[in-house]
Amino acid sequence: MIRTMTAATALAVALASNTYAQTQPDALAKAFGARETVQSVSISPSGEKIALIASSAGRSTRVYVLEAKEGASLKVVATTSGDPEHLNNCGWVSNDRLACQIVGTQRYGDEVYSFSSIFAVDAAGGNTKLLSQRHGQNALSYDFRGGTVVDLLPDEDGVILMTRSYVPEAKIGSLVEKKLQGLGVDRIDTASGSTKRIETPAPLAISYISDGRGTVRVMGLQENKGTGYARGTIKFLYRPQGKNGWDDLSIYDMRDDTGFYPLAVDPQKNVAYGLEKIDGRQALVTVTLDPSLQKTTVFAHPQVDVSNLIRVGRERRVVGAGYTVEHGEAVYFDDQISALVKSLGKALGGKAVHIGDVSRDGQRILVWAGSDVDPGQYYLFDRTSRKLSPIMPDRPELSDRVLAPMRSVSYRAGDGTMIPAYLTLPPGKENAKGLPAIVMPHGGPESRDEWGFDWMVQYYAARGFAVIQPQFRGSAGFGDQWLMKNGYRSWRTAIGDVADAGRWLVAEGIADPARLTIAGWSYGGYAALQVQVIDPSLFKAVVAIAPVTDFADRIRRRQYYADYFVQQQRMGTGPEADEASPSSHAAAFLAPVLMFHGTDDNNVDITQSRIMQGKLTGAGKRSELVVYDGLEHSLVDSDARADMLQKSADFLLKAGKQD
Repeated sequence: MIRTMTAATALAVALASNTYAQTQPDALAKAFGARETVQSVSISPSGEKIALIASSAGRSTRVYVLEAKEGASLKVVATTSGDPEHLNNCGWVSNDRLACQIVGTQRYGDEVYSFSSIFAVDAAGGNTKLLSQRHGQNALSYDFRGGTVVDLLPDEDGVILMTRSYVPEAKIGSLVEKKLQGLGVDRIDTASGSTKRIETPAPLAISYISDGRGTVRVMGLQENKGTGYARGTIKFLYRPQGKNGWDDLSIYDMRDDTGFYPLAVDPQKNVAYGLEKIDGRQALVTVTLDPSLQKTTVFAHPQVDVSNLIRVGRERRVVGAGYTVEHGEAVYFDDQISALVKSLGKALGGKAVHIGDVSRDGQRILVWAGSDVDPGQYYLFDRTSRKLSPIMPDRPELSDRVLAPMRSVSYRAGDGTMIPAYLTLPPGKENAKGLPAIVMPHGGPESRDEWGFDWMVQYYAARGFAVIQPQFRGSAGFGDQWLMKNGYRSWRTAIGDVADAGRWLVAEGIADPARLTIAGWSYGGYAALQVQVIDPSLFKAVVAIAPVTDFADRIRRRQYYADYFVQQQRMGTGPEADEASPSSHAAAFLAPVLMFHGTDDNNVDITQSRIMQGKLTGAGKRSELVVYDGLEHSLVDSDARADMLQKSADFLLKAGKQD
């Protein structure tokens, strides 16, 4: 029987608020806008210490280390300002040392670049060493990839395998040159900083997969045209057991997601686990890493795609696969892990449970549990004592607030197709009628929503809105037929499904037609704007966060990137692209528009919102653009998010009252 401790480990993360011009977000907006407290969590090999990355004031992050016991104190071992760098994850490389990744984006002139780096630090703080490759002042090109850890080498204390990027260097008048170029793999002692080359850098290499025991078994190469632009395919090679060379494994086509895409290697079975389409849906398969390349289907679902592998331990052993029908589900290949997840789920009242990190002996396990009305909590489970100890809640600001249940619904599109969706009503209003309502299409478009806590949905519900999240055609996870070309090239169908979600809310009496609105982020922002093209009178107000608005400008910005032609194929060109661009239809807009965008967005450049704003104001339409200086696509800043929530809800609640 699992026993739950009565007191949680006391962890307090200071949160402060900066004031943005012309706004003072209230307590509700600040509570929901606060970033998820725990960004990353890991346990030391001995199971005696825990490291976690936690959000701090504004956009900053900190690495904390604590002993894995009740009432342990926290020690800050690293911090980043968020301007522009963020701590992304930290993992234990020994019982006393961590390797942490920093990521960020920054604008240089007309372009925004992403960067990353990895450093090591003692669990007690100090002895910080940069592990990523340094590029000298005589570098002939740029490579902002800081690398990734590909093998923790469980039997070698403090030593790892990680990818590192190299660029050639030369200096006029000097015979000293460095010719290495591309991504390779180095063996690094994180304490001394000494390195040994394991895989020579390859100019076209984009990924490596280790067997968890120190041998790199798979390499991915981007295939290019003669012009240097990417073909849109990745060639994967494998290393046979006991050999040094490489043999062909598979060709994966990113343009239609066909071919075998390897994700992990099992050294005992001598196979690579990966995803490949079967009957139009992604399935989990294995391929033997020998000349036979024998392929075996491990798991395929008849309705939806397999979305991910479930891996545990320092060797990242594959124990299951995840997929989503209505709720996130999993199939486990390890009976002990399966039984553990079921037992923990029962002990935690039926919440969704995910296994995080595991100690070397498997006796201490970090577990996350949450639901649609519970933002989530991390726990330490001791298998020996059968104790489950709370560590830190994801969103302590919401601990005393009643949240709104999210339920699965479906509605009929104009052509008769049934569209799945999630509906969230304000807390306590299970059968509400005539509400202000928001249709909230997701980003991607090759993505999907899932049942669970959603900070934006819950905030809008707390403000009195009914919120529907349509899984429109063009969404990922439902197979090729549902994905179509994609939500851009097949926009009339995708946007039609989004509009039909609003019509359904009105037909069901849930939404007051005079207060029906729409809001979305990224592709969701695109959809919120583009729906004005097919039915400009349906929605009474539009909120678009970091939206795609002008295909020609977006493609122009990719001309100096390897994926230029791939993006052209994805989004279209010429009259087709113009017709699909909201900026081409500003004159047709009837609803007022409010947009939000960060200046350092390298996913959707802020020029997209500025172009749209210019077109709308030029056409005499009601539109406003709120700009957040130095922020990227996700607006990773608690103050900015609170500001965005407050302004957007206030704006949407005024829908239908302007006239």
